[in-house]
Amino acid sequence: MTALPRRSLLAAGLFLGLTGIALAQAPAAPAGERFITVASTTSTQDSGLFNHILPLFKAKTGIEVRVISQGTGQALDTGRRGDADVVFVHARAQELKFVEEGFSTERRPVMYNDFVLIGPKSDPAGVAGSKDIVAALKKIQEKAAPFVSRGDKSGTHAAELNLWKVAGIDIAAQKGSWYREIGQGMGAALNTSGAMGAYVLSDRATWISFKNRGDLVISVEGDQRLFNQYGVMSVNPAKHPHVKVADGKRFADWLTSPEGQKAIADYKIDGQQLFFPNAGQAGA
Repeated sequence: MTALPRRSLLAAGLFLGLTGIALAQAPAAPAGERFITVASTTSTQDSGLFNHILPLFKAKTGIEVRVISQGTGQALDTGRRGDADVVFVHARAQELKFVEEGFSTERRPVMYNDFVLIGPKSDPAGVAGSKDIVAALKKIQEKAAPFVSRGDKSGTHAAELNLWKVAGIDIAAQKGSWYREIGQGMGAALNTSGAMGAYVLSDRATWISFKNRGDLVISVEGDQRLFNQYGVMSVNPAKHPHVKVADGKRFADWLTSPEGQKAIADYKIDGQQLFFPNAGQAGA
């Protein structure tokens, strides 16, 4: 191989030296964006609430919230596995169990709304206009009127099963072809209900935001047994040391702060408020 002239070697050395200086002085690649993962019920996502409040939280803190939208039971299991930093759901008994099991150190109430029984305008069970959800469910079962259940271990599904129990109906034993479990979220349940001309229990927020209503209307509302409370819990780092405990707590703190509570109250569709803040309320 022919040797390079001394001048070429010096030039090459100078080039490499300057390149090394340039690389050393170049700005480092931007660090990954700061974020937390929140496992939450489908209603907070499908209603549009998160689209309203999460940009406000990020503007305040610089923390992005990445949402895993699931039924409450699945969201709690996601927290149990340590695949979320925060769980934000609506099934109080299950939330308290989550804390008792040590997966969180504290459950905090955030907001509430209510459930409504949706049904076709034709009202085959004759329950329209009632304020008694238990009497309505009894009529639906007696007349074998079509009913869609989410069947997905969500907070809404848990509320539905509890209401059948209060009505004195063992739905597992007494369901027939009229009762259809779909194992899907609220939007899918409403769409199925519309296609079948069936009744379905829905959280009010998802119903208000639901655009494909077709022949569906609210059949039963106003019963105090339809109350729907939401709570937030940070995942316990003693169970999962990798969770982002400080940023997760900051999100929970913000949700329950006056600023976060106002953001929740301010979210409306066509003038209708979807969620009502009640952080700090005893027993909620």
